[in-house]
Amino acid sequence: MQNTTVFSLSKLTAAPDAYAVMKGGSLFPNIMGIANFYQTQWGIGLLVEVEFTNLPNSPSHSPRFLGMHLHENGDCSDDFADTGMHYNPTDAVHPYHIGDFPSILNSNGYAYGAFYDSFLSIPKILGRSVILHSNRDDFTTQPSGDSGTKIACGVVTKNA
Repeated sequence: MQNTTVFSLSKLTAAPDAYAVMKGGSLFPNIMGIANFYQTQWGIGLLVEVEFTNLPNSPSHSPRFLGMHLHENGDCSDDFADTGMHYNPTDAVHPYHIGDFPSILNSNGYAYGAFYDSFLSIPKILGRSVILHSNRDDFTTQPSGDSGTKIACGVVTKNA
């Protein structure tokens, strides 16, 4: 049988093509994380890997989803007030912004996820910010999914 593997975890062992070091704001200063971006072998789309630690637990100490998006501006100062809206070069309605990422599952303060996005490329994401929100994205509310407060931010940088 011919090998039909499209993606492999071996890609995630290589150095990413770009990354964003994620840090918490004043509400949750201990949040730390990384968003890694890997160009696919076909040059179309990106494989995105994210990992967070020290996330706030839910009041019931049960797992909960947190919204995550690529925002227009790469400015994580002032508790992330100037990150702008979700990256949306096609003027689509939410949840069809190119910057709408899947929500991530916070499990007792830790979260890990990986996904493929065929609409992104390294040049499109450089200098923008990855934002983690305090609530899940409801994928309905306009203009941005009612994801709550911005609790962590990182600016996408090209890996040297």
